[in-house]
Amino acid sequence: MKKLESSLKNMLLVLTGVTAISVALLAYVNELTKGPIEQANAKALSDAVSAVIPGFDNDPIADKKTQTVNGIDYTVYPANKDGQFIGAAVEASAMGFGGDLVILVGFDAQGNITDYSLLSHSETPGLGSKAADWFRSGGKGDITGMNPGATPLAVSKDGGQIDAITASTITSRAFLNAVNAAYAAYAGQEQTDAATGASRQADKPAADGQTQANNVINAN
Repeated sequence: MKKLESSLKNMLLVLTGVTAISVALLAYVNELTKGPIEQANAKALSDAVSAVIPGFDNDPIADKKTQTVNGIDYTVYPANKDGQFIGAAVEASAMGFGGDLVILVGFDAQGNITDYSLLSHSETPGLGSKAADWFRSGGKGDITGMNPGATPLAVSKDGGQIDAITASTITSRAFLNAVNAAYAAYAGQEQTDAATGASRQADKPAADGQTQANNVINAN
């Protein structure tokens, strides 16, 4: 068999062949893993919704709505029990220290925070990553039971009532901005910046959950 000459043409042919094979293999692997990844993501979202707004008997994911606030679309997962609105889970994000920080926040029918789940982040391990637990019940920055409609959440350094994560003020601000945005989407009102505490369209939460429920159900 004649040995191929070492030339630019032959090298380009070999390189093209290797590239084509690599692309084909990557496409094949992607197709194999796409289904399991989608299933895993769907289960993770379902588990997160159940954790932040428990007690529903409908399918919040199937009943999801889109609420637009300040030109940004937010996904709202309404929760019902025996046909009655009991709250909703809202997905929101904000730019943290290392990148986007995405959370799912649960609100009861009065707009009080029930719980949250940190869906994804790019924060520093051991510092900003503490947001996964810092703001939970029992944590130093516990936000459960608070209503952003009454007072937008902000860190104490900005005149707010929430203790920031130690050495991670930027992450804490981003997290609370995302929570305030989630509430704005939930209540169907204009968002304000958590750091400035600018005025909202609604300064107080609704007297009961019906007005907020209607906002969520009628979204989009």
